[in-house]
Amino acid sequence: MDILTTFVDTFPMFFEGMLLTFQLTIVSIFIAIFIGLFFAMLKISKVKVLEWVADLYIFLVRGTPLVVQIFIFYFGLTSLNFSGFWSVVLGLAFHNGAYIAEIFRGAIQSIESGQMEAGRSLGMSAGLTMRRIILPQASRRALPPLGNQFIIALKDSSLASFVGVYELFNIATTQGSINYDYMTYLLIVAVYYLVLVLLFTVIVNLVEKKMSNSER
Repeated sequence: MDILTTFVDTFPMFFEGMLLTFQLTIVSIFIAIFIGLFFAMLKISKVKVLEWVADLYIFLVRGTPLVVQIFIFYFGLTSLNFSGFWSVVLGLAFHNGAYIAEIFRGAIQSIESGQMEAGRSLGMSAGLTMRRIILPQASRRALPPLGNQFIIALKDSSLASFVGVYELFNIATTQGSINYDYMTYLLIVAVYYLVLVLLFTVIVNLVEKKMSNSER
């Protein structure tokens, strides 16, 4: 089968799958950022119980395969009438949140301690100093590793196919089984993933450049 002809013929189908993959990734990352920031705050809180909670969460995520986490969320949440889409989104957010927590923790702790002291000397509370002084600087330092994590999350979204979400990888394997030509469809889906990775890379680079310009 001519791969170029197949690419053109299947474009509407794969484009729809690409949009769903993009939605899965963007929504899960958005939620994961809040999860990661929350657990990063627990991690640096100096309250032992809160640190242990954050450590346990990170240990659970790192210690179990992502596909297992997705299946747990899928079977757990669909029994509560969540759709497959939202089950996968929350599973991906739960997973990526742990890695984002460590990225934020490292970025926050890389800011000089004098910044907090300076904020407190101006009459700001610790929370206000963190929000207005520490976090903006930490966000800029965290952006490059966050960009890498976003790309990892994009590629990890292919595991949604295992629970029946009709995203890019699911379309490729389904069409491959129907037409007895897995290689053609896997090569095609690889192109779509490369396009998405390029798009994410461009977006992250633009945001990083804009933040660098605003810092000057």
